[in-house]
Amino acid sequence: MIRLKFSIDLNYEIVDYASDFILNIHAAQTRCQSVVEEQLNLSQPIAPLIYTDPTYGTRYMRLKAEPGLLAVHYDATVDIAHHTESPGRLEEVPIANLPPEVLPYIYPSRYCQSDRLHRFATREFGHLRQGYWRVQAILDWVRHRTQFLSGSSNGSTSAVDTIIEQVGVCRDFAHLMIALCRAVNIPARFVTGIDYGADPAMGPTDFHAYVEVFLGDKWYLFEPTGVSPPMGLVRIGT
Repeated sequence: MIRLKFSIDLNYEIVDYASDFILNIHAAQTRCQSVVEEQLNLSQPIAPLIYTDPTYGTRYMRLKAEPGLLAVHYDATVDIAHHTESPGRLEEVPIANLPPEVLPYIYPSRYCQSDRLHRFATREFGHLRQGYWRVQAILDWVRHRTQFLSGSSNGSTSAVDTIIEQVGVCRDFAHLMIALCRAVNIPARFVTGIDYGADPAMGPTDFHAYVEVFLGDKWYLFEPTGVSPPMGLVRIGT
């Protein structure tokens, strides 16, 4: 069991009209991550609506803020129970045997165009030892072929863009790894969190994107950037 404490501060200036916000900053409540304590402070007298996605434990906060300044402060202490397994036991699951709820994570999506990368992924990774070893090979390929550079992408950058430009931030590494895994029929999904343990030279603890891959009968965490140790990731959204 690992206990981590973090805080988030967001500041906005709202001009002219009241604005609606949907924020995803609360620590997720999952089978492996529990919130010990948490506190939310808003600078405006707002009664927010906080709701939880029943499938993933992702928590959202909706509010309407009036013109002026809005400061949001959230802090939490969480306990995380990591599950570890021997790599040799992490096998790929044939599509015919995948649980129905996992099937969406082999489809192409807006940022992870696995259909466009199918031939490339099959040529690069189709012949490799299946299971954990092939997933690790995809992670290594993404990490070695992509340079981590802050500000190098934007909200429309996709996995195909990243494979061409060979540069990106954590979300781009995650999108590319997910797309390549899906292209060889390995379910993979996007996770966001807080990155404890990153190099202090990169600045303070920050939001971070990483990957989960379905092997055997569970989702397993993979961190393609190499920026943060997996044991230091606090889950916010899946």
